[in-house]
Parts: sequence; C-alpha cells; structure tokens
Amino acid sequence: MRTPMLQRASNYDELCKQVDFRTMAIPEQFNLGVACVDEHDPHARAITVVAADRTSQDYTFGEVKEQANRLANALRELGIGPGDVVGVVNPASLETGVTYLALFRMGAIALPLSSLFGPDALAFRLRHGAAKAVITSTANAPSVREALDGAEGVPRLVIGSEPVHPGERSYERAVAATSSEFEPVTTNAESPAFLIYTSGTTGDPKGALHAHRIVFGHISAFETIFEFYPKPDDVFWSPADWAWIAGIMDILVPAWFYGLPVVVDLDGSFTAERAVWLMREFQITLTLLPATALRMIRAAEPDPGGFSFRSVCSGGEALGADLLRWSEEFFGATVNEGYGQTELNACIGNCASVYPIKPGSLGRALPGTTAVVLDEDGNPVLDQTGELALDRHHPNTMLEYWRNPEATEAKFHGNWLLTGDLCVQDEDGYIWFQSRKDDVIISAGYRIGPGEIESSLGAHDAVAMAAVVGVPDERRGQIPKAFVVLRPGREPGDTLADELRAHVRSRLAHHEVPREIVFVDDLPKTTTGKIMRRALRDA
Repeated sequence: MRTPMLQRASNYDELCKQVDFRTMAIPEQFNLGVACVDEHDPHARAITVVAADRTSQDYTFGEVKEQANRLANALRELGIGPGDVVGVVNPASLETGVTYLALFRMGAIALPLSSLFGPDALAFRLRHGAAKAVITSTANAPSVREALDGAEGVPRLVIGSEPVHPGERSYERAVAATSSEFEPVTTNAESPAFLIYTSGTTGDPKGALHAHRIVFGHISAFETIFEFYPKPDDVFWSPADWAWIAGIMDILVPAWFYGLPVVVDLDGSFTAERAVWLMREFQITLTLLPATALRMIRAAEPDPGGFSFRSVCSGGEALGADLLRWSEEFFGATVNEGYGQTELNACIGNCASVYPIKPGSLGRALPGTTAVVLDEDGNPVLDQTGELALDRHHPNTMLEYWRNPEATEAKFHGNWLLTGDLCVQDEDGYIWFQSRKDDVIISAGYRIGPGEIESSLGAHDAVAMAAVVGVPDERRGQIPKAFVVLRPGREPGDTLADELRAHVRSRLAHHEVPREIVFVDDLPKTTTGKIMRRALRDA
C-alpha cells in the first residue's frame, strides 16, 4: 500500500500546511492507468461485482490488469491510439473499470457517458467529443446505434452479447483474442485522460477535459474527507455513476490508487432496502451518498446500526443539521460533506476529526485549495453573497472546455476559476451555498437562494424531498414556489401546505416562505442526481 500523502493533524492549519499545489512536485511523466494497478499485489481483491440476484464475484488486481492490457491491444487493432477519444456507455462494472484503465494506459481519452442518456444526449456528446470508438453494454447499444446513425468509421465493442449489427464486435471476444502483455504509453501528467460533459441544465453541455495529474488533487482531498484513509480493511462502494467525475474520482480512483477493493452493484435501480443490505453485507467502510440518497434511506425508515463505516461522504448539496444528525446516528460514523464540480472537483469539504462541522455549510477549503467569494467587482468578500472562486493552480482544474475556447476563457478570471455558485464565506472560512447564479430568486428586492428554503422544508417530518424555484409575480417580480415529495403515509392537502409554510416562516424570513406548494410524486433530476430546477420552472 502506498504511503498516504497526509498525516493526521490536530487542527485545520496543521492539516493544510501539508499540501501546496503551487509547489507540489508532480512527476512530469505520469499515467493514471499505471498508478492504479501496477504497484499493487496482483492477488489482492480489486473489485467485487454484485449481481441483481445478490450473488457476487471477486476479481484481483492481477486479473484487472490483464483484462486492461488485452482491451488496450484490441483497441489498438481497431486503430485507436494516443489522444483518441473513446466513448464508454456502461454502468459501474468490472468492464467499465477495465475500460478506463485500458484507455489511460494507451494514452487515449475516455469519454464516460451515462446509461440514462437517450440517443439525442449521446449523439451530441459522441459527435462533439469526436469519439473514434464506443464501448457499450447490450442494453445501451440501441441508443448508441441511433446516436451514431450516419457516422462512418466509429467501431463499437458491445459488452454482454454477441454483436448483431455491422461495425460491432463482442467486447468479450475482443478481449479474449488479444495478448495479455501491453507496454503502457508514456504520458505526461498534463496529458489528457478523460473528457466529461457537464450535466447541461442550461444550454449545450460543455466537455471538461482533464489530465492524468488530477489524481494528486483528489487523493489529498479524500484522505481528508475519508478521515485519513487508507486503512487495511477499507472497502469502497457508492451508488454514484461512474460516468461522472464523482463516481470515477471520488470512488474508483481513490480505491484503486491505494490498492483497495471497490464494490459495484449491477442492479440498475437505487432502493433504500438494497443499499442498506449491500452496505452491511459487504462491510463497506467508505462511501459517497448524495443528500437525495440519504433522504430516500431515511424515508424508508430501516433499522439503524450494523454497519462497518469509518466515514460517509456526501456531496451535491448541503445536508443541513437535521439530515446530518440523522445520518451520523443511522450509520454510526462521521459524515463529512464535500463539494466540487466537473471543472474542478473535490475542493471544499469537512474532516470532523480535525475541525468542527458547521451544519448547513459545505465545509472549508481542502488542503492545497484556495477558495474565496468574489463580489461583482471581483474582490474577495466575507459574510456577503458572491460567486465562489477557486485558485486555478490545482491538479483538479480541467485543461479546457473541449472545442470551446470562448467558454474556457469565460470560466476563468485571472488566477480564479469561477464556479457559477453563489455562496457566502464566513470569517472562519466556511462556505455556505446559496444557489446557482441562474437559480437566484429576486423577490421585492430580496435575493433568495432556494437551498435554504429546501433545507428548511426537508427538516419537516412529512417531507422526503423538496425543490424551490422562482416564478413570476406581478407585485414582487418573483415569488418562491416549492415542489414537495412527501414521506410514505403522509397525505397532501391544503392543511399540510399551510403547516409547511408555517414551518418555514418560523425558521426563515417572511419573504422566503413559499407562496405556492405543489405536492409531486418525484422531482426531475439530471443523470448526476441534481434537481433540475429549470424543468420545474418550465412546468
């Protein structure tokens, strides 16, 4: 097992002194696919694959490396070389992990794509990303075929069945037919490794291109958030899709970089009952569970305890004191929140054993990260709302937006990467998320962020999930409107709506009370699990 980057610290300043990304000696030549497998015990467990019927199978690092080498040779035979983009449309699985390693090892660029994407979403990303080949599951193959209709010379490897269409090959046959020996391509730390498109809630998605060096920023971040992992018995699992930076860089790579096993569940749908069973059965010690997943588990009311957790990470939105307290009691472990975005992930978070958590905040800048809130003139400010900005001299910073120099230029302001998130930074350095810039509700001159209202609604015992948007109002310009998913056993109605308004009114300002509350069965979400407020505004 590699030596950790960080040593346990007694306070925040001592922790942060251990990392300086501006002076860090990152190797000039570095390959993520080599770092995640070559130095580990080939007989050690790398991945446990859980089938829908709850049976499971283990694979070692030696087996993963062999399959990655075979796949790299198969792709090379198809004409794929360094710098070529290869789409990957397959859920978290052995094959997906092997595919990423193979592409990294051969100097190609992985283009992860969610299995939830339809043909139009795939078509834009595959064509804009200039994919030279696609690796896909049998279930996703029809959408890929439709997305590539008319695109000549883009071979497809199909996982799980014999090919039935021209231009396709069986992934399994291709891997079995090639040599297990492959000499990894020498890549620089600055060489591109993968291309991930933003969720595209407004406008066309933008492709964030990341370099092999990204691992150095993530490992130090997750040694913090995961309470100074690695430990010999650590096991990773998360429902986070490996098509997104959270799944790849918060779970898969942190596990394999240190030679630790990761569990994947082939059952396609997330349910609280199965998640709780899996976490207990496979003695998961480290996980990433977004707030939505935590709320779903809480709403199902399973029995607490029986877990092996050391640390639970949550991200995507602030949990709030109520959900944070429940999560820690349920799992019997520390819950540390983390924040990041596709363009610069894993930059803000908590480490409860080193510095106190302020419930409702995103945490503080993680070791090596400099975070500020800028006012409209670009000046750092405290205790007032502005745009969160991050020092771009960070291994996690994207190289560029793919084929979009204008958007790349707009993303940066001098040495700052602009997140597009409106936040408040307090005098202790904690970051408090208010809203996305385009989610701000301006009502009677007040600037209202929906996050605080949603957190307040979520603390009510009748509410499973809530989302708040601004809707037009003749007198105030905009007013807050809430969409609420109730917990099982609670019935919607005017009486409950009045109760929820009173609940918010008693905890927040009068102008933050939702004037209208709509009870819904579910909320529209992006493939990353984030609530699509635009869809609610357009409803």
